[in-house]
Amino acid sequence: MTPEEKKKLAAEAALEYVTPGSIVGVGTGSTVNQFIDLLAENMGDKIKSAVSSSEASTERMQQHGIKVEDLNTVGRMSIYVDGADESNNQLHLIKGGGGALTREKIVAAASDQFICIADDSKLVETLGEFPLPVEVIPMARNLVMEELEKLGGTPRWREGVITDNGNHILDVTNLKIHNALTMETQINQIAGVVTVGLFAHRPADVLILGGDNGVRTITA
Repeated sequence: MTPEEKKKLAAEAALEYVTPGSIVGVGTGSTVNQFIDLLAENMGDKIKSAVSSSEASTERMQQHGIKVEDLNTVGRMSIYVDGADESNNQLHLIKGGGGALTREKIVAAASDQFICIADDSKLVETLGEFPLPVEVIPMARNLVMEELEKLGGTPRWREGVITDNGNHILDVTNLKIHNALTMETQINQIAGVVTVGLFAHRPADVLILGGDNGVRTITA
């Protein structure tokens, strides 16, 4: 089974958490694109609207005719569906490979239930093999890089990438993240950091993994 087929399996399973008349938070990335297409096909006329974590997802949903609203208008949502670059068994995540980590973290925080969808290769014992994204204010980029090096990481500027918020992204390698809660707090406290792509203080509630043997669901 190809990675795309596995992602589609996970996206299909996430539809079971969507209730008619609800406002659905929607994330960003290739797996979420599968979810958006399936949502439009199966429940596009049944949900009230959606809140998006990126301009790309907003555009995709609007092309399908799904109404996208501002978070400040709708308040809290019942569910948020998004992918991940890595997850451990505690459902702590690394996110931000697509550059939308800040808005993803905001929408996740405003949702009662966070449904993470991915192919089964994303489940790992220890977070950190995937480079950890950190969104930074542009003027603080070098300062933040120095502080991340003190934590044992090797940061690299994702040149040519500007987030939807107008900021830069650093990708940090050489980290073995054994305590995601502590590291999330440490990095977020560095002056100039907008947010780090560690979702530990607000982890997923449900992890849906598509694999060769079908769907596996892990709950927090």
